[in-house]
Amino acid sequence: MFDTLTEKFDNVFKQLRGRGRLTEEHIQKAMREVRLALLEADVNFKVVKDFVAAVRERAIGHDVLESLTPGQQVIQIVRDELGLLMGGAEDNQLDLAARPPVPILLCGLQGAGKTTTCGKLALKLRREKRNPLLVPADVYRPAAIEQLKTLGRQIDVPVFDSSADQDPVEICRLAHEFADRQGYDTLILDTAGRLHLDDTLMQELERICSAVEPREILLVADAMTGQDAVNVASSFNERLGLTGVVLTKLDGDARGGAALSIRAVTGKPIKFVGMGEKLDALESFHPERMAQRILGMGDVLSLIEKAEAAIGQDEAANMEKRLRQEGFTLDTFKEQLQSIKKMGSMESMLAMIPGAGKALKQMKGAQLPDNELKKIEAIINSMTRKERQNHKIINGSRRLRIANGSGTRVQDVNQLLKRFIEAQKMMKKVQKMGPKGLQGMMGRGGLPM
Repeated sequence: MFDTLTEKFDNVFKQLRGRGRLTEEHIQKAMREVRLALLEADVNFKVVKDFVAAVRERAIGHDVLESLTPGQQVIQIVRDELGLLMGGAEDNQLDLAARPPVPILLCGLQGAGKTTTCGKLALKLRREKRNPLLVPADVYRPAAIEQLKTLGRQIDVPVFDSSADQDPVEICRLAHEFADRQGYDTLILDTAGRLHLDDTLMQELERICSAVEPREILLVADAMTGQDAVNVASSFNERLGLTGVVLTKLDGDARGGAALSIRAVTGKPIKFVGMGEKLDALESFHPERMAQRILGMGDVLSLIEKAEAAIGQDEAANMEKRLRQEGFTLDTFKEQLQSIKKMGSMESMLAMIPGAGKALKQMKGAQLPDNELKKIEAIINSMTRKERQNHKIINGSRRLRIANGSGTRVQDVNQLLKRFIEAQKMMKKVQKMGPKGLQGMMGRGGLPM
């Protein structure tokens, strides 16, 4: 989403890095360009004005201008102020410290992705050992109730039985009573939206809030709508008293104005962001980490968290045991690739590695990493069990058969085997480190590619 803004910031900072000393004139010129970059990214003009003023005030201080590395210090100031703009070190966790069942109400305009976000949130909470119940209270949109039931089946989370002829307030009240009787600790309410803000929608939401007293009222806003998302958030907050915001489609190609403006305008934190269509693509929002991504500094902490979530300690220990018993084979090589895929798209992971996303962008015509992983998996799947257990038996005729079976070329098979042999050598070195070395590798997402 922030590619254009990242590129513009990079151009501004190149000029600062190249100077041994900075003057107020240099900083004033840089701030003008930062201001233009933020306005072009659809950031609220008042937010831009306050942001640039805060950065300028800190940047023209004596400690910065007299520093040996003034350019780097200005970049750090911009990073810090971006983080503060989006929420600083504010806690992005849900407030679930109440007598169960704890109601969480999701609201927003139609098309923002409320129903899908309900499913994503339910899956996230279930993985955190909560026991959620999904409640379909949108009786207006065709198939909305059935959509939530389908999502519930996919993630193995129960869905309260409601129908389109019921009153939404009554649905939420009955679901709350049902959850209390059945021992569910969290209630996720999927409410109706409209194509535009209207009083009827707000009155219904207010009645639901009065009936079940939700602990969290989260606005689901489409990041692709830019400043409209900020205006919608302000309107919902005035009527309902939001506790937070969920920004969807943050993996899209919008300019990022909503993410940079919404906290400053509404005073409400962004708690989660949707980073894809898959049901596990809901991430906690960390303002300081997002600031680093915008400035091209990567986000290694989030990458490590993704790896640890994708590969649990038990799975890592089991894989370590198999490696010791069977050795490193093409089967275990494929399992490592599958573990990497659990963490999301390779492009999203590369964006978290400092400099890697930019390097990939510069590789025009290069094969995308996700397609490369699919090709490797197809080649291994075309091998016999004996071939996967002992790659040394794969001669010329076998390579041709494997290439034909996987829809690839013999050169691709040769390249895979070369990679595998290199990985095998590395695994032998790691094995000498003992169990801690192997488990450490398994718990960090496996083999580097």
